[in-house]
Amino acid sequence: MGPNSLISVTFSIDALKCHAFWLGVANVMLTGFSIAFPRNFRLLEELERGEKGIGDGTVSYGMDDADDIYMRSWTGTIIGPHNTVHEGRIYQLKLFCDKDYPDSPPTARFQTRINMTCVNQETGMVEPSLFPMLLNWRREYTMEDILIGLKKEMSSPQNRKLHQPLDGEQSS
Repeated sequence: MGPNSLISVTFSIDALKCHAFWLGVANVMLTGFSIAFPRNFRLLEELERGEKGIGDGTVSYGMDDADDIYMRSWTGTIIGPHNTVHEGRIYQLKLFCDKDYPDSPPTARFQTRINMTCVNQETGMVEPSLFPMLLNWRREYTMEDILIGLKKEMSSPQNRKLHQPLDGEQSS
């Protein structure tokens, strides 16, 4: 088989059937016994998952622009957890996946003003040094994991009772 031959591989991960097509093997990296998919395959999988809805429906995400072939700009939504000052609030975030994603974490910026210990109050940016998931990023983490992690952080003792800006205020 020549270097330009089309190869089709079918495999199962957690009962999810995936089909990957590529030319040669240059686009797929083998890591130990697992296959690390190219960036766009990963982002397409995340897009499909985001469009189907996640868990209890309190976090969601999708692409900002369907015409963005690089799939860089995403919007996430978190509905504030019960029994916190965040309850009933809807928070919008922008997630930006640079060319190194998923090897490097995306940036996350709250569009809706929020008072949390891991968020810069002026810019709305989630500070990687203050949010363990971004600080200790692993390739297996997803945008869904970030949103769920931020929702959990809202429920943490240091954030659950912090005074919040008025509903609807946007970060600068």
